[in-house]
Amino acid sequence: MQIKELEDVLGGVLIERSARQVALTEFGAEAARQVREILRAVDELGDYARASQARLAGRLRVGMIPTVAPYLLPVVIAHLARHYPQLDIHVRETVTPKLLQELAEGRIDTAIVALPVSEPSLTEIPLFTESFLLVRPAADAGAPVPSAESLREMRLLLLEEGHCFRDQALSFCRLQSSPPREVLDASSLSTLVQMVGAGIGVTLVPEMAVGVETRSAPVSLARFPEPQPSRTIGMVWRRTNPLSRQLTEIAEAVAEAAKAARSGTYDRTA
Repeated sequence: MQIKELEDVLGGVLIERSARQVALTEFGAEAARQVREILRAVDELGDYARASQARLAGRLRVGMIPTVAPYLLPVVIAHLARHYPQLDIHVRETVTPKLLQELAEGRIDTAIVALPVSEPSLTEIPLFTESFLLVRPAADAGAPVPSAESLREMRLLLLEEGHCFRDQALSFCRLQSSPPREVLDASSLSTLVQMVGAGIGVTLVPEMAVGVETRSAPVSLARFPEPQPSRTIGMVWRRTNPLSRQLTEIAEAVAEAAKAARSGTYDRTA
């Protein structure tokens, strides 16, 4: 009834209705886009007020990719809570394309993703770089480390489509132009490692995930020779965000927490 009333006010049909489904009309899609812009402008008005404060406080909506969130989130939340006690952090975990879309629409304030995102409308701040390690069954411990080319002939376990880590692993193995003998997909790094432990194949895992994901699986780890495959993790946000100065400060705090966590020196109780 509210939608019908809005259609009467606007003088156009917003939704095409049928017995089985409803869909936005062309006018409805444009109206929805305009409404999102209005809502984002309202949010940014509040951000301008927050930006005038000496310290960042209130709600901060942070997105993280799934291959980072489980390992970085606990130390980052603890670190930010200690240094910014008035900050109310809301975390959104999903794949990079969705995070970038939500950034553009103003549904999140910042995102922690793999760089570069190569989007002119976004500010990118590198946080740290980490290597990828080869995960093999425990029986392969001590065996020669295969080259990137050799991995093409092995049963390679990867994350499903949509994860940037999948694309990075494929790039290292140069598999875009030369399909592998067999690739099996999974929805999480944990599943990949457990599959390797069951003798199904091999996989690559980012260094920060090793301690968590391999402690309960019968697998072995190996580093690739230089140049090792790696990725850079960073924070991104809209260049027009009024909180850019504060977000730069947050990025420095996140980088500090990540460095301490990766070196094993971070004390969550401090």
